[in-house]
Amino acid sequence: MTNGKFVAYYRVSTAKQGASGLGLEAQREAVRAYLNGGNWQLVAEVVEVESGKRNDRPKLKEAQRLCRLHGATLIIAKLDRLARNVHFVSSLMESGVEFTAVDFPQANRLTIHVLAAVAEHEAAAISARTKAALAAAKARGTKLGGHRGYVPSQEQGAAGRTVQAARAASRADDLAPILAELQEAGVTSFGALARALNERGIPTAKGGAWSPMQVSRVVAKLAA
Repeated sequence: MTNGKFVAYYRVSTAKQGASGLGLEAQREAVRAYLNGGNWQLVAEVVEVESGKRNDRPKLKEAQRLCRLHGATLIIAKLDRLARNVHFVSSLMESGVEFTAVDFPQANRLTIHVLAAVAEHEAAAISARTKAALAAAKARGTKLGGHRGYVPSQEQGAAGRTVQAARAASRADDLAPILAELQEAGVTSFGALARALNERGIPTAKGGAWSPMQVSRVVAKLAA
């Protein structure tokens, strides 16, 4: 049984295929057959006419933006609709968007394993650098040991704040077109904007409902 929100991404390789619908209907049918049953909602369907060899696909980015806005999963009919290289597929996970390929649902798990392997490698590299730094400090006569509690360094704290700020800025960019559309329609107050976002089913970054204060913070980020 399939549950949750989904954004469908369809890709055809030529303008002729896009105009005729050749291959497009087959992708739509595969997606709808996969979603058949359960409590699911297809938030949007995005069609892109592009070569599979290129990675700069604006419609795919739009589909990812919609997924982030609605807390939805990106769904595709075939894995090769995304790309023919593992690096590009794994980059989808780094974008914060979950995806499902109808012809290869296990791709999610495989990608996670790949990312876990990369994280493990990076952790091993950090451990090796730490041990080397401790050995160098000991060789200089620095006394090691003492308090064992973890205390983040200023650099680590700054890095964490930088990551949080980057995520907030990215979220604000995703919301910018929606907020502009609402404001052009006469929805201008923070309270009215919050109600409009909630009515559209767009959650906050933490998955909750919008408040006027939260909307004001996003608007301030966009203005900055």
